Amino acid sequence: MSRGRMNKIGWAAILVVCVTLYVALHIRVNAVKSEVRRAEDRIVVLQREKIMLETEFQARANQQQLAMWNDVEFGYKAPTADQFLSGERQLARFGTPRAKGAPEPIRVASAADTDTGENGFPSMVSPLTGQALAAEAPQERAPAPVAPNVARENLSARLMRGAARVALDEIAEAGE
Repeated sequence: MSRGRMNKIGWAAILVVCVTLYVALHIRVNAVKSEVRRAEDRIVVLQREKIMLETEFQARANQQQLAMWNDVEFGYKAPTADQFLSGERQLARFGTPRAKGAPEPIRVASAADTDTGENGFPSMVSPLTGQALAAEAPQERAPAPVAPNVARENLSARLMRGAARVALDEIAEAGE
């Protein structure tokens, strides 16, 4: 072999050794970086745990302080099973009769709505005329004017009054 060829093989071997050492060093650096990241994550977890433990310690210290104050000052005790009511009748026993001059209790009443259509909804009533909207569709004559001396119904009275029911067939026939 010639000397030039030996130089090329030597340089190639040195290059292979350098690349191998670079790859090994790169892998080692990445391993150290990942260890540092894991250590930082562990530090964060431990800091959170420390904060939680400090909070719990303070809460328990406050509970002990409150318990001491309760024993000395207030004397509160936890409820026992015999303090709970078993039903509405036991609760009613604690009630007292109304005093003289007390207002009457509020009572709520409801009545069945008799002014519902076939589908269960109330009929639509015009607040101006008090008639069902279906009855107003064929208007053959103008409504009579109201005399000034005649008391007019207010809106709530007109809405409470039942609306006249008109079949849709009659409206169609009247419109033709």
